[in-house]
Amino acid sequence: MNETSTYSLRLPRSLKEEVAKMAKRDGTSLNQLISMAVAEKVSALETEEFFKKRVKRANLALFEDLLFRPGGEAPREGDELTK
Repeated sequence: MNETSTYSLRLPRSLKEEVAKMAKRDGTSLNQLISMAVAEKVSALETEEFFKKRVKRANLALFEDLLFRPGGEAPREGDELTK
């Protein structure tokens, strides 16, 4: 990350104090902890979007054919499917 921008963030005092404690415990700066938290949230939302798009391409009939094909290894104890 070479280029940065500044953003004024308003947090309730109690939340800022808790985040500052976490940053200290984690050995990072308050800014770094908040940046990582935002990055984690962005990643989670992008992952959700990826799977929403991916599920539209799913072929459930093909999946069930594969899942219930004859032959292969029988389920081990505890692996059985229940309908």
